Amino acid sequence: VQLQASGGGLVQPGGSLRLSCTASAHIFQVNNMGWYRQAPGKQRELVASIWKDGKNTYYAGSVKGRFTISRDSAKNSVSLQMNSLKPEDTAVYYCNVQPPLAPYWGQGTQVTVSS
Repeated sequence: VQLQASGGGLVQPGGSLRLSCTASAHIFQVNNMGWYRQAPGKQRELVASIWKDGKNTYYAGSVKGRFTISRDSAKNSVSLQMNSLKPEDTAVYYCNVQPPLAPYWGQGTQVTVSS
């Protein structure tokens, strides 16, 4: 069962985007969730994660203070609010459980930050 991310697009530097991902209840409710990204020529990296109880979060240093991860238990969804976007944020963004499991990688959603 792949997790599908949505909400990507083309945005100018300094702009904002909100990514969303919905999972089945049996995946969402028992796992920490994470947002990952992979830029061209680079390895996939963890951008942000949120504990299954929603009380703790983690952010990579490069996005701390600009990105906010949240989860909605009623909708079994996890979101990533991205503000003050920079060209170096350009990547394909994925959601998965944290730590990630191979079967859950979806197609991801492209985020391009460019003027």
